[in-house]
Amino acid sequence: MSANYLPNVRDQYESLPYPPCNPQDEKKQLIQTWLESLAMINHYCFSGKQSFQEHFRVLAAGGGTGDATIYLAEQLRGTNAEIVHLDLSSASIAIARERAEIRGLKNITWIQDSLLNLPLLQIGTFDYINCSGVLHHLEDPDAGLHALRTALKDTGAIGLMVYATYGRTGVYQMQELMRLINGEESDAGAKIRNTKEILSSIPGSNWFQRGEDLHHDHKLGDAGIYDLLLHSQDRAYTVGELFDWVQDAHGLNLELTDVGRGRSAYLPHMILGKKPPKNLGTLKGLPMQKQYEIGELLIGNVITHSFYVTRSAACKAPYGDADYVPFFYHEPLTGPLMAQVFSANKGQPFVLNHQHSEVSLMVNPGKYGAKILHHIDGKRTFQQIFDAIRSASGTDQAALSNQDFFADFFESFDTLNALERLLLRHVSVTER
Repeated sequence: MSANYLPNVRDQYESLPYPPCNPQDEKKQLIQTWLESLAMINHYCFSGKQSFQEHFRVLAAGGGTGDATIYLAEQLRGTNAEIVHLDLSSASIAIARERAEIRGLKNITWIQDSLLNLPLLQIGTFDYINCSGVLHHLEDPDAGLHALRTALKDTGAIGLMVYATYGRTGVYQMQELMRLINGEESDAGAKIRNTKEILSSIPGSNWFQRGEDLHHDHKLGDAGIYDLLLHSQDRAYTVGELFDWVQDAHGLNLELTDVGRGRSAYLPHMILGKKPPKNLGTLKGLPMQKQYEIGELLIGNVITHSFYVTRSAACKAPYGDADYVPFFYHEPLTGPLMAQVFSANKGQPFVLNHQHSEVSLMVNPGKYGAKILHHIDGKRTFQQIFDAIRSASGTDQAALSNQDFFADFFESFDTLNALERLLLRHVSVTER
């Protein structure tokens, strides 16, 4: 491996592999990473038309101890796909390899090196690159993004996660506190002991203590404490900075999707749904980037930005094409159940309370929203759903066009899609 890395960062992950895990846990559970769901990758990155059957190539750049690598390899088991796990830490790779061996996964190639060396490695290009929690630890994150682009196919996509500025305010105050306390101390063990002592007696007025429920790494042991509060190279981004970087500087499209909440965590009308202000209509009329910037400041608890990077917005599955299959995701939802929820107020706007994301907002189900939801089974296309409604209804609905149905259902779809609970795939692609 060449020396294209920060020595302190490499040393940290050699002595404290991250994320910490016990490979034997693979016998009990599969850790599912948010961005690496094939259904979401297909929806946001391949217009819902990716079958994952034609030698699909994946790169886990800075794959660490293997969460994303293992999840992707497990989903792609039985195909001719190839996953390349790249990391600068031999200790982290050893843990990831053991996890793969326990699962009997044979579709992974292992490389110890820096992602900054991708242009020199001659390992080809990839359909999908995962780079989660890595670029913000580079001395020059933009050099990392440039390196990733050299390894990306023209039709490929990247799943990125970087730290978010506002939600980590207490973390950065804590990092500065520990730099002052640790002074010239160079021993990692001593730094961790000092941090544990401070954490055990920190006053309730401390900003990290006030927002401690936002963070869990320091509760996972020494590796988590070091990664969260003692890291030698760590920066964060606001939504505006992300768009300046990815969209304006690189000309790429990005689709935000917060873990567990989708883009709802960035949308003012979904954040303010319980008690919307009078100017909510004005906020909804702002450009989407501006809404996202406002949303990040409003909600205050976005600690990481997870997003897909593609060549254009056209890579997202389009709403309004009758050849697409709508399907529920991330929860055991059914069409009849959702139809019951959306018909509770007899077609009038109602308050949708989504327990898992803690989103509560007023939704207009439209005249036919409940009927459309009732027919969604993950197999039927919009065309088949609309035809079923027409054939079972009176003459007024029989005369409706596909465009009429799509317009009526838009707000219902947009709400559920913003929560990542309703996705699309093209009829030509079978479910994986």
